[in-house]
Amino acid sequence: MLLANILWNLTIVPSTDFSSLSLSNAFLNNLEQLGYIKMTPIQAQSLPHLLNKKDLIGKAKTGSGKTVAFGIALLSKIQPTDYSVQALVLCPTRELADQVSKEIRKLARHTNNIKLLTLCGGMPFGPQLSSLEHPPHIVVGTPGRLQEHLRKGSLKLNKVSTLVLDEADRMLDMGFLADITDIIEQTNNDRQTLLFSATFPDSIKQMSTNIQASPIEVSVEDSHQSNIKQLFFDTPPSQRDKTLLAILNDYQPKSTVIFCNTKRSTQEVADMLRQQGHHALAIHGDLEQRERDQVLVRFANHSCAILVATDVAARGLDIDDLQAVINYEISRDPEVYIHRIGRTGRAGKKGLALNLCGPDDEHKISDIEAYQQINVELISSDTLQPQPTIPLTGSMTTLQIDGGRKQKIRPGDILGALTGETGIEGKYVGKINIFDRWSYVAVHNSQANRALKKLGAGKIKGKNFRIRKLR
Repeated sequence: MLLANILWNLTIVPSTDFSSLSLSNAFLNNLEQLGYIKMTPIQAQSLPHLLNKKDLIGKAKTGSGKTVAFGIALLSKIQPTDYSVQALVLCPTRELADQVSKEIRKLARHTNNIKLLTLCGGMPFGPQLSSLEHPPHIVVGTPGRLQEHLRKGSLKLNKVSTLVLDEADRMLDMGFLADITDIIEQTNNDRQTLLFSATFPDSIKQMSTNIQASPIEVSVEDSHQSNIKQLFFDTPPSQRDKTLLAILNDYQPKSTVIFCNTKRSTQEVADMLRQQGHHALAIHGDLEQRERDQVLVRFANHSCAILVATDVAARGLDIDDLQAVINYEISRDPEVYIHRIGRTGRAGKKGLALNLCGPDDEHKISDIEAYQQINVELISSDTLQPQPTIPLTGSMTTLQIDGGRKQKIRPGDILGALTGETGIEGKYVGKINIFDRWSYVAVHNSQANRALKKLGAGKIKGKNFRIRKLR
């Protein structure tokens, strides 16, 4: 009788192990090799519904693990012998589309012959047309470029069984509603539709009503916010640059994103910081795609210490060890503010959110206080003592190689060319990024000239390529 009472009062806690899901052994083994053992909250809450082919709307921010969640869901339904587009993922920017594509490719390693194609603007149209002659199983792309292919008849979506809208709020902010609507109208009515958004405005609710059938709602709040120290500096508009330089001198962060609200101020702040000796790069919508790629690569591989960005340009940015976020201009939306500062203080580390506030920001501060249920105390910028600028520079140098995937170059080829006989030690080589026609390798500053000479004098895959140092 006692045992029965004990059993009756047991609380059954759902397992958060990936092994508890209805996936093949090969799929589970691949997840384990990738280091995915325990599910994140968004994965644990959504995957049982996703694998049960339910529509879902999820509120989750960058870094929550949502890409793995919908990647597992769409891959579980792919039929490799059916050469048609079976899954479509819409993203607001090319950077996010590239990030999503890389993650899905890793998740698909357990299955042979899965073809994934990334279709984004800013890239040559011809090679995409050639790739579409043999339809991929999965397409990840941006709305504008997808629309171009649909108009030309080079892309068919009538067999899409899984549709994913990633960072849907940002796509609406960028004015993609009409494109998204046209694209969705060319997919199956009985498809599974997954909608993920960092925020949940009325426009997202309306979109869900129009494109989903009885969706399951899942919401995961930002759980690492307590790791972030938020400081607000009372700064007259005319003193913004002076305060920013003083903050950088006082805190000396090794990796910083500075947010501005406009493309113009983003470029002006980056130019000002470079004039003061800091290694800063700007990213905004006026840059060509190749320039955007270079900026993100150099910041992520620690060749650059400071990235000055607009919100849209920074979408999809995922840096492992971002020490500080500085709001040169406070966002008008408290949810966007939370999303900005959430890029620091990850993986249990402490983060810094440093904010410059002027007289016109009072209502923005009030919104932030109400949203977070906190009291903001303004710190006088006079407490930051003027001192000579201590330049913040990256520890690495980026070398560009004028060859990439189209020339069959792999990371191992570049590493071998650098570290081969009489080469530099592997510990001095950082991240290697391969694009279609260019590759980038980060090398420690102390070895940059030697590496440049080594690659310039040698061969990669038996060929000579032009090598240059990015400054």
